[in-house]
Amino acid sequence: MKFYKYDGAGNDFVLLDIREKDPQLTQEQIAHICHRRFGVGADGLMTLGRAEDPYHFEMKYYNSDGKLGSMCGNGGRCIVAFANSLGLGDVGHFSFVGYDGPHEADMLLWDPQHSVGIVRLGMRDVACSEVRRCLDGWFLDTGSPHYVQRVENIGYFDVVGEGRRIRNNKDEFPEGTNVDFIEDLPDGRLFVRTYERGVEDETWACGTGVTACAIVTGNRKVVARGGDFKVDFTPTGNAYTDVFLTGPVSFNFSGDINE
Repeated sequence: MKFYKYDGAGNDFVLLDIREKDPQLTQEQIAHICHRRFGVGADGLMTLGRAEDPYHFEMKYYNSDGKLGSMCGNGGRCIVAFANSLGLGDVGHFSFVGYDGPHEADMLLWDPQHSVGIVRLGMRDVACSEVRRCLDGWFLDTGSPHYVQRVENIGYFDVVGEGRRIRNNKDEFPEGTNVDFIEDLPDGRLFVRTYERGVEDETWACGTGVTACAIVTGNRKVVARGGDFKVDFTPTGNAYTDVFLTGPVSFNFSGDINE
């Protein structure tokens, strides 16, 4: 089985083209592929499948524990770069279906010599009523659920320990949540560190998390451990619309997995 490895600002994924043949991987097989010692190693696995017109493909995202996940912003940007390499899309524009519904995306830049580029991904609208204060921060859903909290000295903050504790707070989050910690940088950017549900660890970037943090703070320039992002959105009084996540993508390598 052929696989392709991409990352979006250090948030890395195994991608499979299943348009002709779906291997019907089990949860255990997906977890094994994502394992960083015994498998390929990744924060998640995605499949690119057929979709009905007018969409170019369907995206399914699985966390590194092998369970079907919700929307993944960096994964969405990576699968667009993958679709571009497969010759899909309309001159760099893509329309696809994900866990949370349809998405539009654009390949703004691709350097074939170094296999790196920039992808702009349309995210779901967020109703103002869906953004609520809880604990010491905010909770909202940008395609995946996120709790956002300001902290000090974020570079030394216990993201894994505190993130795991909050993620498993069943009173506030019965189905769990991703947890984002934020701090303003002197240059005006917002620094984000994320504990991801399903990965159960800190990841180098999280697209839906970056989007959530930009919305609750109003800061459109966001940096994660793996790179810089720009988040565009329009506050309309009762919702945040025209939400777009722009950031880097890289093709790492491809290979074969023994089935």
